[in-house]
Amino acid sequence: MVPESFMQTLNVGAGRTDEEYKAAEEQRRADLLADSRNDARLFFLAAGMAALGTGLLFVRLGLIVNIGAIDLLSLYGGDWVRLHPLLAREAAAAWVAAVAVLGFAAEKGHRWAFLAGVALYAADMIALAMMFSMWSLGVHAFFVFKWFQGQRALQELRESPTSPSSP
Repeated sequence: MVPESFMQTLNVGAGRTDEEYKAAEEQRRADLLADSRNDARLFFLAAGMAALGTGLLFVRLGLIVNIGAIDLLSLYGGDWVRLHPLLAREAAAAWVAAVAVLGFAAEKGHRWAFLAGVALYAADMIALAMMFSMWSLGVHAFFVFKWFQGQRALQELRESPTSPSSP
């Protein structure tokens, strides 16, 4: 018989019974799922902020919530954008719709949706840097960070065991 103090020194089992281990693992899985869902809801906040930043809601708050791709289109589109005034609004609506669709997919637990959001907003951060929109760059960086955390939580959730392994 191995003394209990020896087992604690080695941290074998960490003093938990199988039931306690199962309960802790289930709680960890529940926390990871809740974290990923909270991060997925940020897609809808991002879509709403994009709608505000591009003027789709008839109010434009362009100081904090710009979309770099739309700003570049407006700046470099020139006459083409002036001849087709709905072009910028259609591009903005497509952006908002894409972010909302990614939000629905992320809420259902699809890791690819988080990764697509990270890629989309990271690419847009380049356009924002070109436009010197530092506040919007910071907002984008926040979303990229949270969506990366969301996909990481889903990855850990899929990799975590559903029951303790037998010794």
